[in-house]
Amino acid sequence: MKSPISLLCPEGTDPEYIQMSEETIHDLSLNELCSLVCEKKSEQDVALNIISHLSKNEEVLKYRLDVFEDILNNPSIRERMLALLEKVDYIRQFSSLNRESDAAGIWQLLHRLGDLGDYITCVEEIAQCLSAGEIKSAGLVSIRDYVVKIYQAGNFAAMKKDIAELKMDASEIKSLTIGINLNTKMEPVEIGINSVNRKPFKNSKIFHNMIDAYKYKNEEDGADWDGAYKFSSDTEWADFNLNNMALFNGIILPVNGTTEVVRSLDRVASGVLRDTCRRLKARLSEYASVSINVIINNLLPELLFYVKFAEYIEHLMKKGFVMTKPTVLSSEDRIMKSEGLYNLKLTEKITPAEVVGNELDFSQERRTYILTGANRGGKTTITVATGLAFVLAQAGLYVPATSFAFSPVDQIFTHFPADENQTMELGRLGEESKRFKESFKSATKYSLLLLNESFSTTSFEEGYFIARGAVKAILKKGSRCIYNTHMHKLAFDIDEINSEVSDSDSKASSLIVVSEDGIRSFKVKVAKPVGQSYAMDIALKYGVTYEQLLD
Repeated sequence: MKSPISLLCPEGTDPEYIQMSEETIHDLSLNELCSLVCEKKSEQDVALNIISHLSKNEEVLKYRLDVFEDILNNPSIRERMLALLEKVDYIRQFSSLNRESDAAGIWQLLHRLGDLGDYITCVEEIAQCLSAGEIKSAGLVSIRDYVVKIYQAGNFAAMKKDIAELKMDASEIKSLTIGINLNTKMEPVEIGINSVNRKPFKNSKIFHNMIDAYKYKNEEDGADWDGAYKFSSDTEWADFNLNNMALFNGIILPVNGTTEVVRSLDRVASGVLRDTCRRLKARLSEYASVSINVIINNLLPELLFYVKFAEYIEHLMKKGFVMTKPTVLSSEDRIMKSEGLYNLKLTEKITPAEVVGNELDFSQERRTYILTGANRGGKTTITVATGLAFVLAQAGLYVPATSFAFSPVDQIFTHFPADENQTMELGRLGEESKRFKESFKSATKYSLLLLNESFSTTSFEEGYFIARGAVKAILKKGSRCIYNTHMHKLAFDIDEINSEVSDSDSKASSLIVVSEDGIRSFKVKVAKPVGQSYAMDIALKYGVTYEQLLD
């Protein structure tokens, strides 16, 4: 059943989700990100499911960003929601009340009443929490109004009253008065309930007389009675009123020997609550089928997603890392404007003072970047940072940058080096070519392509030929792209490549990792490629220049 209300999408809006590929999820380390945000595997799965389904609907993204900002700015809401979310797995068991079959025992019936009570607590807590907080987003306001409407509804109030009374009655049951029919051998053959009592059982004269008689009979055989007449170490037998067999509702159950006494008692006692539970379930039908599914199965997982990421991002901000609310631009513009952009994965390894932020824009003149630079200079880092920024922004979260404005993408495709085991059949170049073709054919002008050393596993001449054709095709399609490569000639030939496409097509630009005196700055800028000087830097660092080797 489709949820009538959601924190991820405005009512009546189609988000048109597209699932990222397992390859992209792996290359952007989204599983690792979710494990940092959530401790439980079930919560990680919820978070990954949300961030890996992309929507480029601008209204959806603005809606999400406002919801997240509300939750981030209201720690009191997060605190109360975190406490509530701990009950979610248990509350999910409430769905058993919608089944037609009845519980077999009195203790299961009582347990189901506990499920009802937890559901009421859940609804009350959400209503109170969102009413107390200073919320502004359309998403949280709509959730608050929805829950308050349920809470204030006449049937809900009656349900709450019924459950409270029934739970009170159940908790006040202190003893059951039962009757047992015996056969000629004094073996129990039938059992029934005389009454349900609010007072604990106290020894009766009849019980004493029966026990004394039993004791006297056994003393003749030399078997001394030890004075214990308890069924177990904790529970005393109910009153054996053999003179009054007016059994509860006329129910008398046959038993087969003493071993059946407990099970028979349980079946009869369950009848005390079964009819009440049926009536309660009927009363719940109007709201249970909608509100329970929506609140427990839809809204709480979405709240969990926002709350967990808010806790994580607030933690980073308190440490000094800069995070910002993205600005959503028109999808048709296919642009991005960022300042201070960095890779979120670095927050686990470096201090805020060590972060190197970058300016990076996408526009018609710079829709594809050919990124070159030294080994371990940060090419892959900035490539992944761009992909992560789009993932976070389109999930409705803050991104690691001082500012970030973007046109949403409809899909993110990554083309990173494959594992050795994946290239056995086709070879490295064959495998790379096959994967690139599949991604390119699936991409649209709204997509983001992230290429990492693509076509570099063959000779330079072969790799350059394939890479040049791929870049021209990407420019014709109009997708945004970062292609980091060691093929500096590809960047040197950008003007020539741009001249081979029409004026209305997207254009490519050279992006380099800045290096001064062999020191890697991890800073990128739009500039002509430096070329072979990077090889000299590496040779000098590791002492393998001609002069160093002969020294």
